[in-house]
Amino acid sequence: MELIERFNNFMGSCDTYESADTVIVGVPMDFTASYRPGSRFAPQAVRNVSYVLEEYSFYLDRDLADYRFYDWGDINLPIGNVGESLNRINRVAARLFADGKFPVFIGGEHLISYPVISEACKKNPGLAVIQFDAHADLRSDYLGEGNSHATVMRKACEVIGSGNLYQFGIRSGTREELEYAKTNTNLYTDAVLEPLMEVAKTLAGRPVYVTVDIDVADPAFAPGTGTPEPGGISSRELISAVHALRDLDIIGMDVVEIIPSIDPSERTAVLGAKIIREAILGFTKRSG
Repeated sequence: MELIERFNNFMGSCDTYESADTVIVGVPMDFTASYRPGSRFAPQAVRNVSYVLEEYSFYLDRDLADYRFYDWGDINLPIGNVGESLNRINRVAARLFADGKFPVFIGGEHLISYPVISEACKKNPGLAVIQFDAHADLRSDYLGEGNSHATVMRKACEVIGSGNLYQFGIRSGTREELEYAKTNTNLYTDAVLEPLMEVAKTLAGRPVYVTVDIDVADPAFAPGTGTPEPGGISSRELISAVHALRDLDIIGMDVVEIIPSIDPSERTAVLGAKIIREAILGFTKRSG
């Protein structure tokens, strides 16, 4: 596909798109970052650090060697052109869902989730979205701009319908965002794991898309992010939250807002890579 360019691969990736059940795609976009840019470099960083991890998960007693997943590469985006970038992400997502693949998108800023969720909704009636995040991202605009990482979940909510967005770990937002959430989303401030376990029971049998903003974790565990917010969860709790969803019909996911340049320890990127490993092992099926 002409929109994709390949660099390095996530550990254990198979050789061809056609043979894969799961497809990893990088989305190097950070054009609406409101504080610190640099998440466009996350896809390559997450791939690079993935090799520090084992392909085997102690938690799940499963191994990536038993799964067919392909690292397709990064979407080739026109720098600074938000509208055309969203259009290209939309086209790639449409291809993946049409081909019956389980997509894993590595951002990039959180706005990349909007075109993906839009396509997921077309293919999966009754779609619910689970958001792990420090920020509500429910603004109608940010400094007059409707397309922003600060508006992404408001836009997603308008696509999937009121009541179908479940927000966990939220600890930052405006008064207006909170008022919108009261009537349009299911917002759980601060907490993640305990309410998630209850919500998961109600989502059984429904298609679910998962979006993970790495800043849901406390900056002590994930300092490499654009808008750090103290008071978050631990990396262990985030991994446990991913495991808590493994019995649901997860149809795709993304991990966003990692900025490699401001975390020389690389622990933020490693956390992102580990979430992806656990998601592939927990949300998809072993190869036949």
